[in-house]
Amino acid sequence: MEAKGLSGKISRFGTLVGMTKYLARHIVRFALLMLAVGLVVFALVSVSPIDPVQANVGQAAYVNMSEAKRAQLASYWGGDVPFWERFANWAGALLHGDMGTSLRFNAPVSEVIAHRAANSLALMGIAWVVSGVLGFALGVVAGARRGGAVDRVVRGYCFLLASTPTFWLGLLILMIFAVQLGWFPIGFSVPIGVSAADVTLADAAHHLVLPALTLSVTGVANIALHTREKVVDVLESDYVRFARARGESDLSVVLHHCLRNVALPAVTLQCAFISEIFGGSVLVEQVFSYPGLGQAAVTAGLGGDVALLAGIALVSAALVFGGNLLANILYGVLDPRMRVSEGRA
Repeated sequence: MEAKGLSGKISRFGTLVGMTKYLARHIVRFALLMLAVGLVVFALVSVSPIDPVQANVGQAAYVNMSEAKRAQLASYWGGDVPFWERFANWAGALLHGDMGTSLRFNAPVSEVIAHRAANSLALMGIAWVVSGVLGFALGVVAGARRGGAVDRVVRGYCFLLASTPTFWLGLLILMIFAVQLGWFPIGFSVPIGVSAADVTLADAAHHLVLPALTLSVTGVANIALHTREKVVDVLESDYVRFARARGESDLSVVLHHCLRNVALPAVTLQCAFISEIFGGSVLVEQVFSYPGLGQAAVTAGLGGDVALLAGIALVSAALVFGGNLLANILYGVLDPRMRVSEGRA
């Protein structure tokens, strides 16, 4: 009994040490990722041909502006500060929790991101869940009915969506459901002319439907086609043939043998899809004039607002990193063998 108790304590201690090392590795990777993302953003903005002064005051005003005024505005936008000095100042402030000031919105970057993040996270969260669930269901059904009419319809639908640009699909949905049918508003996240205090949850949801629908539909194809191939592989395996020989029905085979084996790769693909769904949200927000992080990133990029652009890049990188980390955690939940391998690593 004492030997068993000691063995259990050693096993728990080994698991704790393994998890500590696992978390430490990810913290270091996260810090290096944030540093690299910030450095790349500042480097790209520094070599960009966009003049922030001219982009923000306009061509006509810039031409009629005196040299002294141009120099003053260039100093305000940091155009006369060397690249490495600007990056070092920004990184030092970031370590103290200050993400800088958005010159385009004339507000702290953290406030701009916080104001826009709610809209973007709602849009991306709904699209991520809907595309994952719908894609997984369609993939399972198509794989189980391989070669049939349902399989052909699902594959045709997925191939069509995979080759359709997101912005074009958004424009098409906008013209049909907002312009011709008039069922939904043309754009924005709230009704025009209504104060923030008077906006209801129903109003926000009404404006969210078309952007979320566009982003959800475009995300179905990858997960559906991938899941279909995995289901086909499982159905052709030896243990499924043995199950059929024992008299198990098609429904029983799918429920007891397919779902568990295809869930892990589907979770992996869907968590990795977070980066793509963020990129798609940029286009969707532009089409529907939806005030989120994607639209703010475009505004910051076209205006040379490096602080805001770097802040949004850090948030997006953190979302992608979190998605990959979530996939690793779900590995252990769905497959206990992954927990053992992580504990030994």
